Formats: sequence, C-alpha cells, structure tokens
Amino acid sequence: MSDYQLTRNTFGQLVLTTPTGVVYEDVVPVRAFALSAPDEGIALVDRHGRELWWLTRLTECAPSVRLLIEESLAERDFMPEILAIRKVSTYATPSRWQVETDRGLTTLTLKSEDDIRRLKFDGQSNGLLIADSHGLQFLIRDRTKLDRASQHFLSRFL
Repeated sequence: MSDYQLTRNTFGQLVLTTPTGVVYEDVVPVRAFALSAPDEGIALVDRHGRELWWLTRLTECAPSVRLLIEESLAERDFMPEILAIRKVSTYATPSRWQVETDRGLTTLTLKSEDDIRRLKFDGQSNGLLIADSHGLQFLIRDRTKLDRASQHFLSRFL
C-alpha cells in the first residue's frame, strides 16, 4: 500500500499529497494503455503533464483512492462504442455517419479516412478507433461482428 493520498478539493479537482507531504492540486490520471489494459499503467500528472505518481495496477491503491481515479478516468475517457452504422451521407470525405452506439443514436462527421485507426484486441486486428471532426473518439471492438450493412459502409472507407 502506498503513502500517497488522493482527495477532491471544493472545486472537484483531484489533490495528490505525496509521502513527503508535498501537495499537488488539479492532478489528472492518464492511462498508458486505455483500450488494451485499462486498469494497468496509470500515471497521475500535474497540470503541466509531469508525472507525479505511477500505478502499475489500480488494485495497488486503497479502494477510496481507486474510486476517485476511476471517476476521473470515466470523465476523461468518454468513448462511445459503435454498434451499427445506419447511414452515411457519401463515400467521399468529409462524410456524415448516422450511428447507433452503446449510448444511443448519434451523428458523426468523418473528415478523412486517416481518422479511422485499426486496433488489436485479444490478438485480433478487427478493432477500429474512429475520430469525428470534433475530436470525439468512437470505438468498434470487432468490425466482423457488425451487421452486414455496417460492414459494407466500413469497407468503403478502409
């Protein structure tokens, strides 16, 4: 167990106190491997991006600290998962896509085919990360499990 302490201040910011008593306000947890190992390799960084505390695993810290980190990460790592692609405006970019996500229906704008990145999950290269024109990231865990129409739309952009 670590001697680091983590709390929230009155503004809702995370405050880290080191074992030597140094206090850092407005710290942010950052995942090293957000998709492939979300509970491993987490750094708490200051507002300038300097690492203050490295956690090999979230289980290393006390349950109260773990809860604060998980809450903060959930706010930071909002990433809807695409379940189906219902419609695309054009097969050229920019293209507006109507998609069904795990958070409901939405529309995203794909600026370029370069905004679609291939990902590996469990040794399979079927995952995709799609960035829309506003910088929001959408995840497709396994494109082979999408319905036929969704796979057809994707094939035109890959």
